[in-house]
Amino acid sequence: MELSKIEPFLEGKTILITGATGFLAKILVEKILRVQLDVKKLFLLVRASDIKSAQKRFNDEILQAELFNVLREKIGTNNLNSLVEEKVFPIAGDISIEDFGIENSEMKDEMLKEIDIIIHSAATTRFDERYDIAMNINVLGASNVLKFAKRCANVKILVHVSTAYVGGEGEGVISEKSFNFGDYYIDIDVERKVIEDKLKELQAQSLTSKEVTMAMRNLGIQRASLHGWPNTYSFTKAMAEMMLGHLKENLQLVIIRPTIITSTYKEPFPGWIEGTKTLDAFMLIYGKGISNVFLADPNTNADLIPGDMIVNSILATIVAHGNNKSYQNHFIYNISSSKGNPLKLDDMKLYAFNYFTKNPWIDKDGNIIKVKEITFFSSMDSFQAYISRYYWPLLKVLQLANVLTWYYLIDGTYTNLKRKIDKAIRLSELYKPYLIFHASFDDSNTERLRMTMKEYKMDDVLNFDPSCINWEDYFMNIHLPGVVKRLA
Repeated sequence: MELSKIEPFLEGKTILITGATGFLAKILVEKILRVQLDVKKLFLLVRASDIKSAQKRFNDEILQAELFNVLREKIGTNNLNSLVEEKVFPIAGDISIEDFGIENSEMKDEMLKEIDIIIHSAATTRFDERYDIAMNINVLGASNVLKFAKRCANVKILVHVSTAYVGGEGEGVISEKSFNFGDYYIDIDVERKVIEDKLKELQAQSLTSKEVTMAMRNLGIQRASLHGWPNTYSFTKAMAEMMLGHLKENLQLVIIRPTIITSTYKEPFPGWIEGTKTLDAFMLIYGKGISNVFLADPNTNADLIPGDMIVNSILATIVAHGNNKSYQNHFIYNISSSKGNPLKLDDMKLYAFNYFTKNPWIDKDGNIIKVKEITFFSSMDSFQAYISRYYWPLLKVLQLANVLTWYYLIDGTYTNLKRKIDKAIRLSELYKPYLIFHASFDDSNTERLRMTMKEYKMDDVLNFDPSCINWEDYFMNIHLPGVVKRLA
């Protein structure tokens, strides 16, 4: 079913997409070009020094991606190239700079006159990103997108991609409600001053760039913890939402809050993924036989949502908000599976064990990796106690051996093992809010959106209903094969 035969969906519209080389944005661009050939223009904001570099990044990282093979086969390579040349305009820019640093005044004026829709998906998603970088991209970047949107003469809607975990660590049912500065003791200007002062302090100490990076990462975690958030990512995304809600005025704003993003369910084909997502790092560690012991509560809802369903929900909000005035007061959408199709981590560990037992990893020497069943520790104390019991004694032995051999024989073994243990603890601390999580997400607004798509007879082409997913089949035949093929 083609969208153009149902509604004039995106027909003749000009769209700006930020973070164009990101995972979701690529799926979004491919989807629009595949189902709505009559879109007028796609302006794609790409981090690049000039238009030539932006065009190269678009060609290399987006157009040539495996993701576009379905469209390439459907209309032919020449037709796809012609379509892109006519409709797609990569723009060299940086969201952390006002007006994205666009120097071509004619191009900027054209964008301000023609843009109808803005989809802001640019972000740094690293949980412990440097605080200055996370502030510049996630908070000030959103502010610059909003300022630009307000200057666009014909903009109809701004869709901001956030995260369902923007509320931090909660319990019970987390609602689709907005954040207000008045509910929190947070001042963005104060946070920026904290960053400025810290950078000056570090500069005076003549530290290495690595030491500065670690100090700024630690600062982000400290500030997030101070205000009640588990990591820099969710904290800065929360500040972005507060700022957007406070300053949007009459601009129609939609906030999409996806949970844990996974590989595509169906579109353009099952199992496409790029970049290691939240849980995939642990899947790879397990499959490669590195560890079968993890910090996690087996009863935690592994609230997963495939990337193509998130993209479909983004497009659905544009359709609904553009055609139905009753949607004006519903602008936050939790895109999640915990309410309609819950999946426990205990089930997921069984799927992982079954998959890697049937499809064992082959190491670089051709040896088959036999996995053991996964063991979960449901508290940081029990997890660290396990490490202390089984790994610290070995480290002590290696340390003594290093001394006795003048650090000649096995210093590398000791250093590598200690680094792996430190990394395992740090990763566990970072991912703890998602691996020990005792809440689910209300998706009443999202369910209403699904019902509207059914009324418009668009629920097939814009499917974002996770209740249709058989999780065992998805893991065994779609997601894990995709992770092994594309991320290993």
